[in-house]
Amino acid sequence: MNLQKTYTVDEAQKKLENYCAYQERCHKEVRSKLREMRMIPQAIDQIIVHLIHHNYLNEGRFAKAFVRGKFRIKKWGKNRLVRELKFREISKYSIDQALSEIDLDDYYKTLDELTKKRISQIKEKNIYKKKKKVADYLLYRGWESHLIYEKLNEYL
Repeated sequence: MNLQKTYTVDEAQKKLENYCAYQERCHKEVRSKLREMRMIPQAIDQIIVHLIHHNYLNEGRFAKAFVRGKFRIKKWGKNRLVRELKFREISKYSIDQALSEIDLDDYYKTLDELTKKRISQIKEKNIYKKKKKVADYLLYRGWESHLIYEKLNEYL
């Protein structure tokens, strides 16, 4: 027997206000949360409009917080940030706005530190294999290939 709580629109709205107030959310997360709560499409749309209108849900704010956090903590490059935001169905405008907030000096300094750290971690003797391993690591993290190869040629 599957007994799942059902919610009125007001209850769901309150729950989602708390969900959005706790941490920045994207529209996709909110929509899937409402689907999990078994809300009908009309109620989902009504609640999302309410959340946007009362500033609980803001795509631009989400994109900026996401970019700041992933860049600062996980040291992701712009390619990875764009890919992850697109996956979350964030508009190109919001993505561009969020990326423009990354300080370029910090961006290059972070790449520099990541490159040096990774070079010191890899014990490969063959210089070409070592370069490939460092490059693969940085590409996975979303750094632009032309920047990676400039750094590798500088250090190896």
